[in-house]
Amino acid sequence: MAGVTDYLSQFQALLPPGAAFSREPDADLTKLLTAMADEFARVDQRATDLRDEADPYNTVEMLPDWERVAGLPDSCVGAMDTIYARQLALVGKLSAVGGQSRAYFIGLSATLGYEITITEYSARRHGDQHGDVYGGTDWNFVWQVNAPATTINNRLYGRSYYGEPYRTWGYQQLECIIEALKPAHTRVLFSYGG
Repeated sequence: MAGVTDYLSQFQALLPPGAAFSREPDADLTKLLTAMADEFARVDQRATDLRDEADPYNTVEMLPDWERVAGLPDSCVGAMDTIYARQLALVGKLSAVGGQSRAYFIGLSATLGYEITITEYSARRHGDQHGDVYGGTDWNFVWQVNAPATTINNRLYGRSYYGEPYRTWGYQQLECIIEALKPAHTRVLFSYGG
């Protein structure tokens, strides 16, 4: 990123040589070029800001626009308390391309700020012959999300803003998103702290 002095030196380098084009700091031409350099530096800074706002994980100024495009808040992601939580929800929504694997749901949960494991169940097997299903096959379509008893999201240095809460907690968002994205033929159980 170029500053005022960088632009001023570039403008002065473009001037033709001679006494009529003074490069002294008190000269009127230098003051005019400094004013122009100040505006160029401001525009340069705003272009850098725009580049940073193009990343949903870092966006602040354009966060409402990003949320509008992503359809947030939705039924799972209600009004969020912090900018960081809104950014995580946005990244989670944009990165949720779909999947059915354990790794997909663990990764999605991590994107939202939750650390989970998944337990998959299967039907009991024994019967007249070794390996026969006993008692039905419903458990083949049940899986369980295991999470700590409480996930506390503390305020983060450099990622928090004035007026935001120091801590947030709860699993409502995680449960809603997993229920919305799980394969339709499956049933999810949630276990906390066990």
